[in-house]
Amino acid sequence: MTAAKRVRLDPEVRREQLLQLGVEMLATRTLDELSIDLLSEEAGISRGLLFHYFKNKQEFHRAVVQRAAANLIERTEPDRALDPMPRLMLSLEHYIDYVIANYRGYIALVRGAASGDAALREIFDQTRDALTLRITAHLAAFGARDTPAVRLLARGWLAMAEEVVLAWVPDPHISKEELLRILAAALPALLATSHG
Repeated sequence: MTAAKRVRLDPEVRREQLLQLGVEMLATRTLDELSIDLLSEEAGISRGLLFHYFKNKQEFHRAVVQRAAANLIERTEPDRALDPMPRLMLSLEHYIDYVIANYRGYIALVRGAASGDAALREIFDQTRDALTLRITAHLAAFGARDTPAVRLLARGWLAMAEEVVLAWVPDPHISKEELLRILAAALPALLATSHG
């Protein structure tokens, strides 16, 4: 691989470039494989210059994971013009597509949260909180009220959907359409148990 030509950029532009490149690399690598040497080569900067923008490798990894999580939240933003079930289906489809395109990096986010790294856990929890809030903001459309039990069920549904998609991507025994149908149908069914 030939080194990229070094170009002087505004510090904020360079930091943004490094984060974007890190997110792109994370799509096909784990955090542990997100090499500073490879990143600096791809960005056309010296290895030491990376530490001008980030204190250390861990700070860079956390910033990349934070950016990847923000990309996921943005990509799965519901289309408020749609009725509740088509809106849920479209958001789920975007989520599945995101995981397919960023499988190794997404696993890094999920597994990183369980690694004991408090900062990665916080990013993961904030991401799940944001996605849960989307569900609880439209509970009436699914015949549910906002209660502690319903919030717990919504969060649990997200965890289940995440685990199902992570298992499906490397071994898709059913079609994506069937996966979407099952996951979308599970949410109102689960929320209905809170009435009882």
